Amino acid sequence: MDNLSEALEKLKLASTDSATDSVESCLDCLVKALSKNNTEASMKIQEMGVLPLLPTLLNPQSSCTPKVANIIAEVAKNEFMRSPCVEAGLIPPLIQLLSSSDQEVLLQTGRALGNICYDSHEGRNAVDLAGGAQIVAEHIKSLFQNTEPENEKLLTVFCGMLMNYSNDNDSLQAQLINMGVIPTLVKLLGIHSHNTALTEMCLIAFGNLAELESSKEQFASTNIAEELVRLFQKQTEHEKKEMIFEVLAPLAENDVIKLQLVEAGLVECLLDVVAQTVDGEREEDIAQLKTASDLMVLLLLGDESMQKLFEGGKGSVFQRVLSWIPSHNHQLQLAGALAIANFARNDGNCIHMVDTGIVQKLLELLDRHVEEGNVTVQHAALSALRNLAIPVVNKSKMLSAGVADVVLKFLQSEMPPVQFKLLGTLRMLIDTQAEAADQLGTNGKLVERLVEWCEAKDHAGVMGESNRLLSALIRHSKSKEVVRTVIQGGGVKHLVTMATSEHMIMQNEALVALGLIAALDLVAAEKDFVGASLVSVLHKLLSDERSAPEIKYNSMILICAVMGSEPLHKEVQSLAFIDVVSKLRAHENKTVSHQASLTEQRLTAQS
Repeated sequence: MDNLSEALEKLKLASTDSATDSVESCLDCLVKALSKNNTEASMKIQEMGVLPLLPTLLNPQSSCTPKVANIIAEVAKNEFMRSPCVEAGLIPPLIQLLSSSDQEVLLQTGRALGNICYDSHEGRNAVDLAGGAQIVAEHIKSLFQNTEPENEKLLTVFCGMLMNYSNDNDSLQAQLINMGVIPTLVKLLGIHSHNTALTEMCLIAFGNLAELESSKEQFASTNIAEELVRLFQKQTEHEKKEMIFEVLAPLAENDVIKLQLVEAGLVECLLDVVAQTVDGEREEDIAQLKTASDLMVLLLLGDESMQKLFEGGKGSVFQRVLSWIPSHNHQLQLAGALAIANFARNDGNCIHMVDTGIVQKLLELLDRHVEEGNVTVQHAALSALRNLAIPVVNKSKMLSAGVADVVLKFLQSEMPPVQFKLLGTLRMLIDTQAEAADQLGTNGKLVERLVEWCEAKDHAGVMGESNRLLSALIRHSKSKEVVRTVIQGGGVKHLVTMATSEHMIMQNEALVALGLIAALDLVAAEKDFVGASLVSVLHKLLSDERSAPEIKYNSMILICAVMGSEPLHKEVQSLAFIDVVSKLRAHENKTVSHQASLTEQRLTAQS
């Protein structure tokens, strides 16, 4: 360190009189000290105020320049030295050196700028102000076809510099995207895929840029899908595959790229990874299995990519994914169920899958997860069943297969995501199915649980679905027994509240169900109707100009239906319904205006 102090003193003197030889030997001493103990030597350089001397030494004509740039690169490996490098005015002269034609000068300058930018806001700002990224991007564009080892080394440094410059900074990443670096880097990856260091640098750059939505369009216009799949097929090491996965995941969120990846053969690669890792117990096997199966599910979220892989239900990929459901591996069971849910996004696929026995596989899977079950698997399997139950022709087949019975086993679940899917599945199943609605609607335990969930204020989704299922049981069964079960279970007040929902579809479902309650058992419901202020709710709905025509129509039907009850009749009279209803006779909707005339007659006759 004494030698270093001496060299730094000499350097201070020598830099003023430009004595090249003595400067050279001082620089050699610095390089040696930095290689022995970088942190300590850097602190010494900082203490002795040498950094501000370096700009004058960064002379394009000087033979010392590569050494000076190398020293800056070494010093800037320390976080505490990056801001001082900027403050010492090193960025502008370094940027000027980027126009040099000397390969060694370019290499060391690229390293210095890259290290100063690493995790340094000041460094990035200074490079941005001096326009450094644009110059480096132009270099990469002019050099990317050259495969000589020295050139590949320079390309690696330049890619690394851009990566450090833009990492975790959306505006700088957007700047690079606007400069058009993506197509260049994709071509570079294709040409230099034999070079590990350069390939890795490209992948990290892609990973950074792919997070930005604006990059996806540029990526989609290149052959990135083919290049990444080709690269993936060559890899044997877990770390390398992981790096590629990290780029694939954000890119695969884009539907155009999903299809490109499917066409490039990524799915076959993923299926191979699954086959190789499914029985593995090493951490990396478990990680790869999860990543590969998750990515597979993501590819199926695109309509075109999903349909291409479904191939009318005969696709080999579809068949392989089906085989995941009976697997002993939870991750594969989960991915298999999610994949089925994604395949079940149109009626044709759903009908085919139900006809080929998929429901049975999902029910067996759910049965394995009733006691101490895996919540994510439960949720995924219920999602798949819910989607499969959408086409009308599937409902009776699925009911006959015992879907409702298996789903009811999860009624005790305390997990809102499972509760939500369970409710949605039952609601889909009973739509237009009177017998099933009757059977479920007279199930006291189910109705009791629904009423409980109708109060789940912390979980709006569960609360909404419970209300909708309660209403659906009445609407599809049209059964007095179901109405009685709902009244006894305390469900009426929730249906009245549901009539005030912000969602018109829910308001309407509630009003139709309440109309059926009033028509089938007004006597039993009377007390609950009074307690829930049904009449004043209906008055508000009819008075509100924003209420949709069907809401107004069903509210008037319900008013007529409750007139048979003395206390409710009195409430109707006290709220001057006649005024509101007579105005609706002029409503632009013919059904509403006609019902208003009928309701007015009824109110007048009974007043």
